[in-house]
Amino acid sequence: MVKGSCNCNAVQFEISLPITDIYVCHCSICRKTSGGNGVSVAVVNNKHFAWLSGTDKVKTWCKPDHDWVCSFCTLCGSNLPGKNDDQRMYVPVGLIANDDLVGAKVVHHMWVSSKANWDEIGDQGQQHDGFID
Repeated sequence: MVKGSCNCNAVQFEISLPITDIYVCHCSICRKTSGGNGVSVAVVNNKHFAWLSGTDKVKTWCKPDHDWVCSFCTLCGSNLPGKNDDQRMYVPVGLIANDDLVGAKVVHHMWVSSKANWDEIGDQGQQHDGFID
């Protein structure tokens, strides 16, 4: 089991499969959400994801006139897992303990055409100008 939590541990979750692939989104929305060069996530089938505690502390924000939604902890503000599509969740990998990410690698960089000018991608992950499935 892979376990994760927000900064204050009020919201906790588990994933029933190991995380191997990490996706980094460099779009301007993800940069503003993280305050960094983007958001690094794992994409997990809903049947392998479960909330353990704190769902009453999860709040979502929808960008006006856009389909983008982010979830965060109302106590500490940590980015939280959210709906990727009807079958999958995106899970910010920074919420998962390093010991649970042994062997995980960045395999895809999305929206590199939108990345910050100062952002230099230095790994072997495939680079894409937009979203990938």
